[in-house]
Amino acid sequence: MAAIPSHASALERLWALTFRVICGLVLLFLIAPILVIIPLSFNAEPYFTFTERMLTLDPEGYSLRWYDNLLTFGMVAPDAPRDAGWWADAWNNATWVRAAKNSAIVGVFATVLATVLGTLAALGLARSEMPARKAVMAILVSPMIVPIIISATGVFFFYSNPGLPLPKLALDPPALRLDFDWKLAGTYLGIILAHTTLGIPFVIITVTATLTGFDRSLVRAAASLGAGPVRTFFRVQMPLILPGVISGALFAFVTSFDEVVMVLFIGAHDQQTIPRAMWNGIREQISPSILAVATVLVVVSVALLTAVELLRRRSERLRGMSPG
Repeated sequence: MAAIPSHASALERLWALTFRVICGLVLLFLIAPILVIIPLSFNAEPYFTFTERMLTLDPEGYSLRWYDNLLTFGMVAPDAPRDAGWWADAWNNATWVRAAKNSAIVGVFATVLATVLGTLAALGLARSEMPARKAVMAILVSPMIVPIIISATGVFFFYSNPGLPLPKLALDPPALRLDFDWKLAGTYLGIILAHTTLGIPFVIITVTATLTGFDRSLVRAAASLGAGPVRTFFRVQMPLILPGVISGALFAFVTSFDEVVMVLFIGAHDQQTIPRAMWNGIREQISPSILAVATVLVVVSVALLTAVELLRRRSERLRGMSPG
């Protein structure tokens, strides 16, 4: 926030101070529900509240037991010596680890599809000669506006209808298997396609915003020098819009990684992602392990948002919108 100028009047200084206080209160209101789960995840007792020992900062009131439970819950031999065999057991059988692997694999595939399709759509929408651009744009970003429960219901009925035999992905250990099924509902492929639908609008918006300041004369110059459309895209356009593409991909990944409604509608009972495992954990057994998972997700989200901000600043520098 900019410093108060020396020539500001007393009233202006008072307003600037009041404005900062209001901004601080709004920020606290937004992040307090997130920050409160971090100390609770270190609770030594199986409670969702601060114990007396935690409030008095007694070291015995804090523990890493719930983070350790993320690795041991569901293992065949959780009490065995923690050697290579123990870690293999955790990797293959731990419930939270398997859910994390499923979320990561679904998120990566959905992000790749959403980034490719969203970037292509943004390139088309950025061309002035495209007919009905506003209508097409409204349709493509509608998954962001339509309530997720409505989208999930529609996707469920669409993917449940029999059609051509489509590949059914099984992402759980011990191997990545590829079978064929007559339905997309109940398959990881259906979850990936549904998450792709949710991620495409974020890619379109970020890439379209990047293309707004793109100098079209660069494309014409490349064409005049004999470069074809494909070479022009990868050598001229792509390096300049890459920060926007990566930002959209990060938003698409976070959207997929955090999505639970689509998985509840489309996924089978044994297809667990982290959000679904957290949902089941809240319904079936209240365990602070959920708070430990939430804390890890907060850290990952902060890291991704930091990367997005750095990419945004880099994009502005490349486009000459801010000093280097």
